[in-house]
Amino acid sequence: MREPYREILVVDLLGGIGDLIMLLPVVHGLARRNPGGSLRVLTHEPGAALLRGDPAVTRVLTPRHGGAGAEREAVAEALAARRPDLAVTTTRYDGIPDLLAASGARCVTDLWRRPPPDEPVGERYLRILLAEGLLRPEDALARPAVRLTPAEIAYGESVLAHRLPAVTVRPPVVLITDAGMDVKRWPAGRWRELAASLARRGHPLLTPDAPPKRGAEDAVFGPEVATLPRCGLRGLAACFAAVARRGGVVVGGDTGPLRLAAAAGAATVGLFGPTWAGRYGLGSRDGVGSADLQGLPGCPHRRPTAITEQPCWWTAECPLSPAGPACMADIPVASVVRAVTRLCAGRPARHPADDADPC
Repeated sequence: MREPYREILVVDLLGGIGDLIMLLPVVHGLARRNPGGSLRVLTHEPGAALLRGDPAVTRVLTPRHGGAGAEREAVAEALAARRPDLAVTTTRYDGIPDLLAASGARCVTDLWRRPPPDEPVGERYLRILLAEGLLRPEDALARPAVRLTPAEIAYGESVLAHRLPAVTVRPPVVLITDAGMDVKRWPAGRWRELAASLARRGHPLLTPDAPPKRGAEDAVFGPEVATLPRCGLRGLAACFAAVARRGGVVVGGDTGPLRLAAAAGAATVGLFGPTWAGRYGLGSRDGVGSADLQGLPGCPHRRPTAITEQPCWWTAECPLSPAGPACMADIPVASVVRAVTRLCAGRPARHPADDADPC
């Protein structure tokens, strides 16, 4: 077998929290296969916080500014500080692959090559690195995991203890209404209908706090839905982990927070419209269930392997509906309720004291 790489640089500058979370199995797999090595990750804030404190990561790097060329400058600085033996990147713009290759490191610079439409993105990364001899077959089965400290786990438990009733009939459900992009938004009226339906069934409801973005429409819920505090990504992950330990479910669009919930161990219901669930869905992981609901599966404008080239992507102007993305409106509340009910039935709630090591 080859000697372990001593200096590893992983570059993910795509900008999305979800993009970084999909790469976590690669980071953890490379750390396992190169014990004792130094593994640096160059990525954007706020996602970088998810790697700070991760025992697999030696150092987290971020661009110094938000102006033009910042990402390329950050790569050049990382290479100048310590030349890697191995460099892996998801980022292909601004000549970054060529910059890494010129360093003399062993490089894998195209984790997007020839993707089939129904292979999940994260699995594609792992299979390419397996084919490159950088991972082992068991690594290809890994799923994203955010590694929390005992203090963070305790924080999440405390937050939920103060926001959930002492006695509940059903497990809690977290509703993530913010989608980051308008094209991924489920209609506000659907969220209100879902909350009412789940509350009638006895589920305590929670939602992450977020600054208003769209005026009065952002006030989706009434007092029946408790608000989680603004606590950063790691704090939010801790709250999701506490929900998971109570057998709860997190519902949301194809966004970073939903992927964060899955990486924290929670069951999820994903609402997929412009993105294809076969490629971006969360799937079942390590015994934890999920439901990926695809709106308007037959949309002729969807491009599963080139989503940013879809006519609706940047503007949310749907060619099929003047009222907004037809694919998101195609997901019925009843389907979401059924998915939540099924997942909750398969995950009985546990008290935090039931396990010595909750993470």
